[in-house]
Amino acid sequence: MTEELYLNDSYVKEFESKVIKILDNYVILDKTAFYPGGGGLENDLGFLENNKGEKVKVLEVKKENGEILHKVESNKFNEGELVKGVIDWERRYRMMRLHTASHIISALAYEKFGSLITGGHISPEYAKDDFNVEDKAILIELINEANEIVKKSIDVKVYFLPRDEALMIPAIVKLAGRNPPEIPIWRIVEIPGIDIQADGGPHVKNTREIGEIVLLKVENKGKGRKRVYYTVKP
Repeated sequence: MTEELYLNDSYVKEFESKVIKILDNYVILDKTAFYPGGGGLENDLGFLENNKGEKVKVLEVKKENGEILHKVESNKFNEGELVKGVIDWERRYRMMRLHTASHIISALAYEKFGSLITGGHISPEYAKDDFNVEDKAILIELINEANEIVKKSIDVKVYFLPRDEALMIPAIVKLAGRNPPEIPIWRIVEIPGIDIQADGGPHVKNTREIGEIVLLKVENKGKGRKRVYYTVKP
């Protein structure tokens, strides 16, 4: 099992690790800071550097059967060797900002309208979320309110709880149709006074890092389903 460094520290940009397995153009490491995607968030990109100083692009990262696979542009690695991993930090950090913004928006939607996210995706350029609401104006209002929360500079907490204890927290899972994960220990992301969710992805440490949330557009995706697109600036 690969140790997932981002679970404890989303700000690890570079790390050293050992190659434990090679599968064609995929490299499996004993630890990694590359997020493999999930929860609507895209995977990280960057490069791995072998012990000869050769840098190879990481084209894709995914999780399969508990292992994190790094797809490399060309395989210049050997099992057992130590490598250096470097995250494309500008890309990752924008997604962290958007991810935390998404938590604020979804918390407001649930608190004010009892609305859950029915789908979503976060890329470095923008995020999109689907909500089971009838009125587009609701989503415009939520973006404006989210920006007011961002300005409050609230520290974002990350910690772990046993599953049974986490399930006692109201709306700990805010995705419609998503069953609570069966794993025994849950990672919790909390914005005190605003939101608390089970979540495995990277986040910023303080809401002020999000910057300004910018509404791009709202689409009608059918009865009781609206999609909001937004980004952050700069």
